[in-house]
Amino acid sequence: MKKTFTKLFSAGLLMGLTVIGFAANAQSTSISGDAQTAAPVAATTSTTATAMPVVKKETKSTDADTKEVKKSDDPVDTAWKPQRRVWGYAFGDYYYDAHSPALTSTQGKENNYYQVPTYRNAFQFRRIYLGYDYEITKRFKAEVLLSSEPTASTSVANATSANVQNGDNLVDGKMGFFIKNFNIRYRDLWTGTDFVIGELSTPGFALNESGTNAPTSLSEATWGYRSVERTITDFHKNNSYDVGASLQGTFDPATKNFGYVLMVANNSTSSLLSAANANTGFYKIFYGDIWAKFLNKKLYVDVYADYAKTAAATAAIGAQDHNMFKIFAAYNAKPFTIGVEAYTQKLANGVTATDPTTKVATPVDATVQGLSVWVKGGITKTLNYFARYDTYNPDTDFNGMLGYAVNTNYGSYDPTTKEQFVTAGLDWNPTKNVHFMPNVWFVQYKDQQDAIINGVANKNYLADNHTLVYRLTFFFTFGK
Repeated sequence: MKKTFTKLFSAGLLMGLTVIGFAANAQSTSISGDAQTAAPVAATTSTTATAMPVVKKETKSTDADTKEVKKSDDPVDTAWKPQRRVWGYAFGDYYYDAHSPALTSTQGKENNYYQVPTYRNAFQFRRIYLGYDYEITKRFKAEVLLSSEPTASTSVANATSANVQNGDNLVDGKMGFFIKNFNIRYRDLWTGTDFVIGELSTPGFALNESGTNAPTSLSEATWGYRSVERTITDFHKNNSYDVGASLQGTFDPATKNFGYVLMVANNSTSSLLSAANANTGFYKIFYGDIWAKFLNKKLYVDVYADYAKTAAATAAIGAQDHNMFKIFAAYNAKPFTIGVEAYTQKLANGVTATDPTTKVATPVDATVQGLSVWVKGGITKTLNYFARYDTYNPDTDFNGMLGYAVNTNYGSYDPTTKEQFVTAGLDWNPTKNVHFMPNVWFVQYKDQQDAIINGVANKNYLADNHTLVYRLTFFFTFGK
């Protein structure tokens, strides 16, 4: 690292001396003023004092308070214009819930229609984003993002504190904004690598920062229909953002076909947890990602892993941790794109299994597995299609004769219910950044518990069930 900074300083010194040499042959006048209204020269001219020697007769410099101009020691990039951008997007639906489990059922508690009664129909926003991007200099960029992501279950009288809070619904049933991203990016900390610190996207699936050294080919951006449904790991509560620091880089800055992301964070997303909280005050989560583009950028491959240690729930349960390993691949070719995403996740001491005969309770690990396959493509210039199938098993070692209690605080984890998810629809795109998407949304639930244990009916067993929703989804963006 020391050699790297030495080379950068030497290059800067040589460049500065070169500029001074050219300046000796001609007079120059800088433009002063607000960076948002001035010419590009003003926005990119540096006024920071440097350690390099300055020839007095070649430099005009006076007190800044007199508004006289000081010549920059750095070369001027007249092609760069600072970004000052307010942007946003929103999506929602007119939906008709054709069938849902009973309101007392625990099936489907990770989806947007949990505890929504059958036959309900309504217009609903599922996400509203309002963001602001501000380039302080060519190398430093600040990002702010406010988000509201309410659930369909907005009746406070019938809601629990969990689904009100997790659905971004205020206690009076109105939508509330929260801070989802607030960070500073240092572009090219070294060539091809950015450093980002603050509240930012993780490389789990959602990171998509064009114009930087971050990846643009992870699963959410490639799937392209977040407005219809989350990716499979997002659906089952992998962190999409967190408070921490990250290196986001490319191994080949000129072509950007291969890259990586390393990140360490609190594992708290946007929650304001006490510094004494055992899960975030003393432990951290580590994220890692390697991505690549092959075949003239038609084939995307992404390998992701994370690891988080958390406090023991009790002394009897012992230490807990969770880690995920995921691979995503997509082939982009006209007239269609196909993608596959598969993951496995281990929850150490994630559940306690109780033998109904002996009543012995034993903390055990739970292993989660999920697979998602999707396809999308064009029909006409303004009409596209999409279809997707997911299968999800919350615990591959589940024993239907045992009783289970959840120890982990990871998401809305429930080891008892397998799920299969299907969605399909059309995407009418009448103009840029505006979409109308009629679609079908379906989840099948299957209880892994045995219906009868030792000849006695299992009172915790739930019969197979499903959620079926017909939707007209709308999605629009502005400012980007």
